[in-house]
This record gives sequence, structure tokens and C-alpha cells, in this order.
Amino acid sequence: MLAFIFPGQASQFVGMGNDLYEKFNLAKEYYQKADEITGLALKNISFNGPLEELKQTKITQPAIFVHSVILAKLLSEKGISPQMVAGHSLGEYSALVAAEVLSFEDALKIVALRGKLMQEAGEKQKGTMAAVIGLASDKIQAVCDEASEVGIVQAANFNSPGQIVISGSVEGVHKAMELAKTTGAKIVKELVVSGAFHSPLMKPAEEELSEELKKANFQNAKIPIFANVTAKAVTDANEIRELLIKQLTSPVLWENLSQEMISSGATKFLEVGPGNVLKGLLKRIDRSAVCETVGQIEEYENLEL
Repeated sequence: MLAFIFPGQASQFVGMGNDLYEKFNLAKEYYQKADEITGLALKNISFNGPLEELKQTKITQPAIFVHSVILAKLLSEKGISPQMVAGHSLGEYSALVAAEVLSFEDALKIVALRGKLMQEAGEKQKGTMAAVIGLASDKIQAVCDEASEVGIVQAANFNSPGQIVISGSVEGVHKAMELAKTTGAKIVKELVVSGAFHSPLMKPAEEELSEELKKANFQNAKIPIFANVTAKAVTDANEIRELLIKQLTSPVLWENLSQEMISSGATKFLEVGPGNVLKGLLKRIDRSAVCETVGQIEEYENLEL
């Protein structure tokens, strides 16, 4: 069975989507719609930068989403469709469009608001995130519990075995980083982020985003979506909506989610969108997993299943 996986924030690069725009009318239509809906000049910033602007959460999120959805639509036109989907954090919205839960237009409005709210939440309440390599999840949990005495901190992304991202207040994360080093972590590295994503510091964004999600027209998924919050397959429209509301303040269970997809019959993965982050994670989760990236025109044109 074929699975599509969609990347999240940090996969962006200047120039992404330009090759698709030059060749495909579908890409031209989607970028035009995106600029009209968001008012953000996504096409120009995606194609020409500057990188500092593209890296802003309020730009990054809709830019990656548009790029991913265009590629998924082009693959569909080529007769390549998934039997199951998932997306890492922001990428979950790209997966929803691929599974026909939300229209491109409705999902883009939500994604643009999500990026804006997350950036604002990060500006109002300064937080940070850090990657911890080489420490088991139970030890990370113990580290976060102890560090919580000085500030908010929790595991935010369970990305692959021994690669976990923590998130929270500056004090909480810094304390957890110290404890992780003394507990035996191989690498502990603070990440350059605009907020403490997937932590309680995103609560203000979650509350406002939930209002928009409640208004949006969700359909039952045509194919299973493996949810970030539970790592389980879901197709019910209302359940998908509820999980998306929780997603901003909950950990992304990517390792478990990937294993669930394999257990459910995924034999080949396509990472649809910019970069190859998820392909790298998948190789660390299951060495036998087959994954190809479809982020640029050469990859799209050369793809054979």
C-alpha cells in the first residue's frame, strides 16, 4: 500500500515551487488562489525569498502547505494516489486535503490563521525548543518532570528512536537540557524557533484556532489519516476536527504513527513537499521502509511506482 507523508515547518527553502509554477497551469492556479486568500505574497516569497521572511512562521506554514498540496494534486493527475496519509504537525493539513477532508481553500485559510496565531503566541510568551539525541522517551519524560519545577517543558515531537524534541518556557527547556546532558544524552541542541510549539504555551493559539476549526466544513476522510496526537488511523470528520484542536499543545507522536502505518500495510512512502526530513526519520524508525521524496519537478517526472 502506498502512503503519502507531508512535511512540516523547517522543510522550507527559497525557490520551492518555482519549477512547478513554470511548467504546470495547476500550480499557477493554486499560487494565484493562495495569494488572494492569504494576502501574503506567498508565491513571491517562496520563489525569491528572502529566507528570513520565508522562515517566519506565518509565512512558512502556508508556503509549505501550498507546495505540498500542488504536488499531491499533480501526483493524482498522474494516477498516483495514496491508500493512507499523514503529515508532521503543519503537514497534517496537507494530508487532510489529500484525504478530501477539507478543500484546498478552507484548509489554506485555517493554515494561514494557524501560522499567524502560533507566531503571535511565540512573541507574547517567549519559549524555545531543543532536540535531544540518544535518550529514551521514559528518561526524557523524567527529565521534563524534574525541569517543570522551574518552568513549563514537555516532549513535543517523538520523531524517531532516540530523537525527541522538547518544548516550553526558556527556563524550563534550559533546565531540561542540563538534566538531559547529565542523564546521558549524546547531543542536546537548542533549536532556532519562533515559539514553544506543541507545548502549553500555544494554548492562546489553540483557543482561537479551535473557533475557526469548528466553523470549517469537514468531510469524512476518503482514506485513513494517521493523527499526530494519537498515532492512530482516523476517518471521522468530527474526530479529526477534535484532534486538530488538541494538536497545537500536544506532542507529535511521529515514531509511533510511522510504525502504525507500516503495521497497517504501508509498503512504500512518498514524502510529498519540500525537503527530505521525513524520509530521514523513517529510515531511523524502520530501516526496511521504502521512501522516496517528491519535492521538485525532476523527482515528480522520474517517479515510477
